[in-house]
Parts: sequence; C-alpha cells; structure tokens
Amino acid sequence: MGLNATKKIIKSHLLDGDIAGGKQITISVDQTLGHDLTGIMAAQILESVRADKVSAETSVFYCDHNTLATSSENADDHLYLKTAAQRFGIYFSKPGNGICHFLHCQRFAMPGKVLIGADSHTPTSGALGMLAIGSGGLSVAKCMVGEGFKLAPPKVWNIALTGALRPGVSAKDIALEALRIFSVKGGIGYILEFTGEGVRSLSIPQRATIANMSIELGATTAVFPSDQVTRDFLKAQNRERDWTELLPDPDAEYDKVVEIDLGGLEPLVAEPHMPDLVKKARDARNVKVDSVFIGSCTNASYSDIAKAARMLQGKKVNKDVDLTVAPGSRQVLEHLVRDGILADLVSAGARILECSCGPCIGIGQVPHVNGVAARTINRNFRGRGGSNEASIYLVSPETAAATAITGRITDPRDVFDVDCLKGCNEPEEYKVDDSMIIAPGDVEDNLAVSIIRGNNITQLPERGALKDPLKATVAIKLGDNITTDDIIPASSEILRYIANIPRFAEFTFCYTDEAFVDRARRLKSSAIIGGENYGQGSSREHAALLPMYLGVEAVIAKSFARIHKENLINYGILPLLFRDKDDYNRVDADDVCAIDDVYAQVDKGEVRIKVVNKDIEFETILDASDFDKRVLREGGALNYLRNKLKNNKDVA
Repeated sequence: MGLNATKKIIKSHLLDGDIAGGKQITISVDQTLGHDLTGIMAAQILESVRADKVSAETSVFYCDHNTLATSSENADDHLYLKTAAQRFGIYFSKPGNGICHFLHCQRFAMPGKVLIGADSHTPTSGALGMLAIGSGGLSVAKCMVGEGFKLAPPKVWNIALTGALRPGVSAKDIALEALRIFSVKGGIGYILEFTGEGVRSLSIPQRATIANMSIELGATTAVFPSDQVTRDFLKAQNRERDWTELLPDPDAEYDKVVEIDLGGLEPLVAEPHMPDLVKKARDARNVKVDSVFIGSCTNASYSDIAKAARMLQGKKVNKDVDLTVAPGSRQVLEHLVRDGILADLVSAGARILECSCGPCIGIGQVPHVNGVAARTINRNFRGRGGSNEASIYLVSPETAAATAITGRITDPRDVFDVDCLKGCNEPEEYKVDDSMIIAPGDVEDNLAVSIIRGNNITQLPERGALKDPLKATVAIKLGDNITTDDIIPASSEILRYIANIPRFAEFTFCYTDEAFVDRARRLKSSAIIGGENYGQGSSREHAALLPMYLGVEAVIAKSFARIHKENLINYGILPLLFRDKDDYNRVDADDVCAIDDVYAQVDKGEVRIKVVNKDIEFETILDASDFDKRVLREGGALNYLRNKLKNNKDVA
C-alpha cells in the first residue's frame, strides 16, 4: 500500500522509531511558533536553561492575544517577548500585525514541513500541507533548541470530501458537521487528512478554518494536500518558491475513512457550552442574541469578512445587537480598506477591532451577565468569552451577518439572496508588507542583547525529582470534559498575570471551586480526580504548571486530552488512568492516596494506589514512553532539558 500525505511528512522527518510500530517516535522540527501568552513561557524556559540561540529553521513569536495593553503588565510582557526574540534569534511580529495562526499561513507555513506551536490551534497551517501540531511552551522550547518532537505513531483518519458547498454554507459548517458526527472526543489519537474532489473547491482560508477546528475533535492535527490551490495561494503571497506538491499516493492506506458530502450541508451552529452541541441554524432561530463577533483565527479572512459585508451592505445592525469585526491580519485589513468593504461594515453599524484574538479569549467585548453571543470563533466553553454566565453560539460569518441583522440566530438563506455571495473570493494577489515583523538578522549580535524583564515577570518555579514514596490528598474531584479554561480561565483581568506565576496561580479553578487554591496550599501535596477527556481545549500549559506550583503530584482520570497530558508530564505531574473506570466512583475529595515504590511502578507503567482513609486499593495505568518516564523521574522536562544542555556544554 502507498503512503498518505501525513506519513510522507513523518517519514521524511523521522529521527527515531518506526511509523509502523506502536512505540513513541521522534521527528525533526522545521518551524516553531509562540505568542504573547505561551511565547513568554518558552522564552522563560530558554533563559532558564541558558540557551544561546534557537536552532530551528524558523521560530516566530507573535503578539496577538493580549494586545490592548490595558495595564503595564501587558506592555511589559510585549517588551520582554520582543527582547527575548532578539536575544535568541527569533522572528517577532508586533502587536496589530495579526493573529499567529493566520499570519503563519500567510508568511511562513510551507508544504511538507513540520511546525510545532505553543498553541492548540497550530493545526491551522495544515491547510498548506504542513504537519502542524500544537503543544505546550516547554515542548516548543525543546524543539527550538534542537530537540525532536516526540509523539505516539498517529493513526490517520481520511475524511473524504465530495461535492461542493452551496451559497450560504461555509467551511465553518464543515467543521461543525464533523463535530456533530464525531464529538469533541472522536478524533483522539488521530491525525485528520482531508482528501477528495471537494477539497479542490476549497480555498486556503477555507481549509484553514477546518484544520483550525480539528483540535476541537480531539485530533492531533489536520493535513490537507498541497496542490494547485496551495501553489496559487503562495504565489499570491509572493512565496511560490516555498511550494512543493504533497499528495497521498493513489493507493494510500488509512486507519479510518469517512465521507462528507459538501453539497448536502446547511448552516449550522454549536450551542453553549461545547463545540459538538451542533444543530441546524434554523432549529435555533428563536435564540435572541445580544452581540455578534466576526473574527478570530478561525474566520477572519478577506473572503469571510467580504461575505459578511456583502450581506450587510445597505442594511443596519439590529438595534439590540452589538456587532464587532476583527480582521485576521493587517494584510486583510488593508485589502478591506482598499476595496471599500470596511466602509460597508462601518455604515451598517459594525465596530472594527484590532487584528488580534481579542473576544475569542475574553479580552474585550465580554458579554453582559447572562448575555448571549454569536461568534465565529472555535470554542464556546463556559467562561471562554470572559464571563462564566454568558452563552456563546459558534456560527459561520454568513450566519453571523444574518444574525446581526435580525437579532436572532438566523440561517442566512432565510433572509438574503445568498447568490450575492458569489465572487467574494480571496485577492488574486496580496499586498505583502512585512515591516511589522522584526527578523533575527536585524540584530547584529544576539548574545549582546539584554532581555528587559518587567516587575510582573517572575522566574519559573522549580521542583525536585519525583517523590518516592508519594502521599497526596485529593484536592478536587471533577467530571468529564474538563477544559484548560476550567482549570485556568482566560480574560484580560486574569491573563495580565500570565508571567507572574504566584499571582496567576490564585485563579486556578476559580470558576469551578473558589476554595481550591487555599486547600491545595494547605495540603502541600495533593491530587486531582478527573473524568473523561480531562484537559481538553487550549494548550495553555499553565493548566499543568499552576497545579504543580500549588503542590499537585498526580492527576487520576478516565482519559486525557493529548496536549494536556503532555504538559502534565513536562511539569512532573503523574497522569494516571483508572484501569477500571468504575474505580472513579470509589475515590472522593479529601481521600488520602499513597503510592509506594513509585519509581519501580512508574517504570512498569502500572501504578497501584492505596486510599489510606478507606483502606482500599485500585490500579492505574501510566501510558507513557520510556522517555516520558525519565522526564517524570527527573521532576519534569525543565529539569531534563537544563541537565542535558549543561552536560552538552561540559562535554564541549
């Protein structure tokens, strides 16, 4: 059997292991990315391990999440990231230039390459035939200094697209349809590879929307072919030299194959508070909304916004609705201005926001108490928009525009002649201006650069090696689908402290259990009990770092989201699986758990836990590679990396 596109990339980057085997493999990394949340962590790690300069082909820090600088802490973070980028030889994209995933597709992504990004939506670059995987900042920092990226040999799921989208139906509806069918857990352990005649009808921004939301299915990433559409996009970006064809072999083998008929789709919405609670837009038409947002790394392309503007042309936003629009990049913004599209939006009553993530993570445009919002973003977890009481519906740009006019969730086909959307395509040639990207070559001597660290930026907390024996009290017991936003929420008020670990830690589980932080501090050594898919959502590694800082030694769950499990290992926290999921019902908050012969049991991958106060025992599984077990024994990846780099320098 031939190779699929995914395995062609992996095979060309394989450093260690066998893609046909069942054990962990290591692949080389060409590019990395981080931003003004996760990039700060990566920079702190580079400082901590005393790195000289990054060795990846291309590493980029983007300022895109918290760009408003509503306090000096935000501005300090940006200055720290800028000077750290200059010190370590990293590209730096200034605030206002655009959203990292959007910009990376435009200016850096290359077919056949491997990108590891410190953000869960890094798979967006899979739209260009790239293997783009989200991870934590610590894992990305390792890749930046030459470490390969380790992952379990992935199963590849072929999603064959047939037919073509009808007017009024968008790429967002393809992503929502996949979530409706397969759920937020359906893609765990898989890389999604999109093929079929339907792919040829999709532009790169449309493919990017689908790849972006592959993480919402729990998938590792998504890969599209690099074809003539890819070549035309790169040519329009004056990067045709970066194009190479990447197609699956005619007899390519897949672990799973499903088919989606694009012609049979219609506008969909995801109801609060989970991306897979999907229904037809027409079935939600009685939902009154207070605000509408068009933007984010999922839906902020020129064609996305042009379609919304075409629908709004000559009309006014409903008097009870607040409509905001944020282009994905300065390039998109300039084209919208040039073509008069921005004027149509403003005339209709839209407010134009900066090219940034903004409302998607609750930085600006936070809904009022019990407010209802329709947004073109990728997640609608409780608290995601900055308010734990708000309800967020995920919609396409077309549905968002229709909703902004009527004041209720609206299928665009019910109020517009959607044939008017024909011709709202991407520009044939983009205006290229990289003046807001500071290149590594702009600094003559990177080692001479002084990193400027504001008062809010603290040193990374350290921990010792894994304890043996280990005794920990259960500090909190949680249910299924706990997200990283549940563990450490996003909002401007909270994220301003992202570089100040002691202050940031005070918000751990603040919406779920206000007493958690005090309890964990009092216990000093604690554990967390979780259900299925623990840690889904954002790659926010602080969801592991902050519990570690507060004394959490182990998380025992029915199953883990991939990135969060990786982050737990990186910070020396044991990610243990109930061997018998019914044992979840036998352990409760305040139970005291003890593990003897910890190192021996970790090495074996089978850990027996004694519940001291109940005089019962149960078995757990540590599903980890030999390398990951070594990292756990050393107390986390930071200790491992620091020791390795020190040893390398001593040998040299």
